[in-house]
Amino acid sequence: MNASIIDPLQGDFPEVIEEYLEHGVMKCIAFNRRGTLLAAGCSDGNCIIWDFETRGIAKELRDKDCVAAITSVCWSKYGHRVLVSAADKSLTLWDVVSGEKITRTMLQQTPLQARLYPGSSTPSLCLACPLSSAPMIVDLNTGSATMLPVSIPDSNPGFAPPSRNKISDGTPPFSPTAACFNKYGDLVYAGNSKGEILLIDYKSVQVLAMVPTSGGSVIKNIVFSRNGQYLLTNSNDRTIRIYENLLPLKDGLKALNGLTALDGLDDAEKLKVVGSKCLTLFREFQDTITKMHWKAPCFSGDGEWVIGGSASKGEHKIYIWDRAGHLVKILEGPKEALIDLVWHPVHPIVVSVSLTGLVYIWAKDYTENWSAFAPDFKELEENEEYIEREDEFDLIPETEKAKESNVNEDDEVDIVTVDKDSAFSDSDMSQEELCFLPAIPLPDAPEQQDKCLESSSKLVESNNSGSPLSEEGRPNGRAMNHASSPLEEDPGATRLKRKRKPSEKWLDLQL
Repeated sequence: MNASIIDPLQGDFPEVIEEYLEHGVMKCIAFNRRGTLLAAGCSDGNCIIWDFETRGIAKELRDKDCVAAITSVCWSKYGHRVLVSAADKSLTLWDVVSGEKITRTMLQQTPLQARLYPGSSTPSLCLACPLSSAPMIVDLNTGSATMLPVSIPDSNPGFAPPSRNKISDGTPPFSPTAACFNKYGDLVYAGNSKGEILLIDYKSVQVLAMVPTSGGSVIKNIVFSRNGQYLLTNSNDRTIRIYENLLPLKDGLKALNGLTALDGLDDAEKLKVVGSKCLTLFREFQDTITKMHWKAPCFSGDGEWVIGGSASKGEHKIYIWDRAGHLVKILEGPKEALIDLVWHPVHPIVVSVSLTGLVYIWAKDYTENWSAFAPDFKELEENEEYIEREDEFDLIPETEKAKESNVNEDDEVDIVTVDKDSAFSDSDMSQEELCFLPAIPLPDAPEQQDKCLESSSKLVESNNSGSPLSEEGRPNGRAMNHASSPLEEDPGATRLKRKRKPSEKWLDLQL
């Protein structure tokens, strides 16, 4: 769609279901960086790569060792690798182009979510959030896992309220909720069961700052906007909160280590003071009437919109807010529960997954503004009688034509250089990014192959028989057809069919 003829007052967010994708029972989805490929994890352990431009399957990653449902999928920065976590406690790293497994790692607990390290084009580290243990950094090459802290030491534990997630063996409390890397992967932001956002240096395994949420409820989701300037959290108190990131996008860890807290405070208070210099509350979103829980909230590609799916059973509703906090649209889909949701990185398109395994594509219902083609163009609601001016169709003198044309026709036009897109300003242009997969023709079904072999054998027999080829004119062992007419009568005398004259090359192959 030509952006210049779109009415800017319509709002740049989706409105209707444009299409749906169907292949098995899909559970989770993720776009690559450019939004050209869509990865979908299925309930049978397979991962489907969809070409989002053609809406066809570009690759199917089949794992014979995994038959459990996929819990999350994640692309590497440049799209050459896909990390898949499954309900059988496995993490599998795939090479997208070749369709082969790079590594497969087994964990002690089922990973609900896994995210690749964003600071490398070929990452070997990932952040996994298991079901019943603290988030961990996993080295996919060696299989080693490093547990991350999910609480801060309390200076007065006697007055501390009991944690909601205690392990019976006496290990520290954990939060099976959410964690994510920042934009460049030098810090991990984790949410715990006390409603605290922890900023963790995963290399030294230390909590460097802490930001308490106003509700104090379990944090279920935590995700950064694409540009890294805003952080979104989804809590059990039915509230989505947006925080503004005060740290620089690059070298955030270095800047965080440079922050100093006030002396005379205990460790927890120091971390809170440092945390106040890292994140500040920007907006809160909630449905004050229904007080519903939210599912898979996230930002739009440009960070201007926030979406969240309804967690109610049998309801496929998507709420869209602008960043100022206003609810601008409620998208109502089929009577199927929503389990995953993602916004296209570039276009105003939302993709949602239903409980039945269908993937719905929500797009904008465009109304074209034809007056944008010319400044003097006027749209008419009904026919009007037009009276032409006296000089409207007069010939323009050559002198005026020369004044109007200021374009040098001898200048070379650059059609090779690609303008840098602001949405991908951090991309390394020397790194080849995988945007599309080559089309591979699918083999025919066995029944179709049998039919083809049968028809080819019949053709060979007919070529070797005396009819329709003449046995008389066969110089040097080659059959030559001297029939004057290519038509022959059907045995049933119902219709006439045209026979093709075999080529000499085909006859050579048969002999």
